[in-house]
Amino acid sequence: MTGTPVSPNDRARLDQVFMQVVLDVQAQAQQTAPAQGGSLAAMFHKETVSDALQGCAMLIAGWNQGRVDDAGLTRTTKALRALDLPDLAARVEKLRQIADA
Repeated sequence: MTGTPVSPNDRARLDQVFMQVVLDVQAQAQQTAPAQGGSLAAMFHKETVSDALQGCAMLIAGWNQGRVDDAGLTRTTKALRALDLPDLAARVEKLRQIADA
């Protein structure tokens, strides 16, 4: 497990901000629709939303262990870009520097 370490004090101070970003990602990813019609597009869309949600779960697990999880961050941002949510992906990438705030 790799990631950017976050001190217990920073975690306590930034928990609400971190969780708000993750909850926004979950909500917005689930509200997206496939870019095209058809069952294949729907299948790929469902898989991409699932990747975003799994990435969020990895981020939460890492956060609870005192770090911003690199793999979760990468998985989430990649899925968000595939869902055409680049601004949200950029917000998630900023979590890497959350303790610098």
